Amino acid sequence: MASTSETLTQHLQSLSTPTPYTAATEHPFLVAAGSGKLSKELLSLYLAQDRLYAAHAYPRFIGNLVASVPFSSLHALKSKEERDNQHLVRVLSYSLQNSVRESNYFFVQVAEKFGLQLDGWRERKETRDYMDSMAATATWGSLTEGLVFLWAMERVYLDAWTHVRSVLAKSKEEGPASPAIRTLVDNWTNDEFVKFVDDLGDLVNKQNVRPGSEEWLQGERVWARVLELEQAFWPKESDVALLKL
Repeated sequence: MASTSETLTQHLQSLSTPTPYTAATEHPFLVAAGSGKLSKELLSLYLAQDRLYAAHAYPRFIGNLVASVPFSSLHALKSKEERDNQHLVRVLSYSLQNSVRESNYFFVQVAEKFGLQLDGWRERKETRDYMDSMAATATWGSLTEGLVFLWAMERVYLDAWTHVRSVLAKSKEEGPASPAIRTLVDNWTNDEFVKFVDDLGDLVNKQNVRPGSEEWLQGERVWARVLELEQAFWPKESDVALLKL
């Protein structure tokens, strides 16, 4: 049982889940990326799938969350409710803007600079599963469930690439994909991204979900599902031959 002073995000990160947190954040793909053993083909496949997620699924997901913000004409201009709702929209807007930047510019620039191929890949089943879960949560779930899902995705992503950075710091090997990997690490572990993840955590905790309530338990289920999806999203070397068009 969670203590009454424990926030929802603290509680979720303390849970033992069917998919362990390290399975999503210290996956063999990430270890290979940091140790210079990742092929450019597998990195290309991963970035192609990640761009589908960022360019196609993420905007719909964020749009549904924005539509769920509980605005009311009964809230005074300077009321706490109005301020909180406007802050929520600002953070969600930032997340959408960052997704547009990455999917339309960053991925393309990285691919061109480091000789990676984003076209010519089939969509992985794991990618479809992830995007379907995003759509279902944003469409049928509560605003709190959607915010937990969003925070969980970005929290895992930050910790995964932070793990890559730690492996890079210890590795003496330089692989063909290493220069691109360092650019990705810089993008997904910088101070701005850390603040963004912290802001999302604050949004979750501002929902004031009561420990042991149905929303609290639903948050646990969302957290466990995101870890399952994240672990599966990292591709394997054998996927390259199967998914190359």
